[in-house]
Amino acid sequence: MAKGLLDIESLARTEIEAILKRSKELQPRPNESYKRLDVLRGRTVVNLFFEASTRTRTSFEIAAKRLGADTLSITAAGSSVSKGESLVDTLNTLAAMRPDAIVMR
Repeated sequence: MAKGLLDIESLARTEIEAILKRSKELQPRPNESYKRLDVLRGRTVVNLFFEASTRTRTSFEIAAKRLGADTLSITAAGSSVSKGESLVDTLNTLAAMRPDAIVMR
C-alpha cells in the first residue's frame, strides 16, 4: 500500500530512526567517490516542481539517479497546469502512469 509523506510529524520515532539509519548506510565512506547504487533500480520517480527551485529540484533528481531510479522532472511551465488543468487532474494523470514515487513541491 502506498504511503505519502507530507511532514515529519506524521512519522513515529522508530520510523524516523529507521530512515536515518538507512541513510547513513547509503552515504559514501571517506575517500570514496559517489557511485550509483541499485536500491531503486527498476523504479520510476517523478519530480513535480511548481516553484523555481534549481538546487532542490536537481538534488532530488541526482539523489534518485544515484540510487538507480529512472527520473522524470516536470516544472509548472512544462505541465498542463500552465494551460489551466487543475493540480488534482495533473496528479491523477501522473498516478495513472503508475510511477513508484511522486515528489512534489
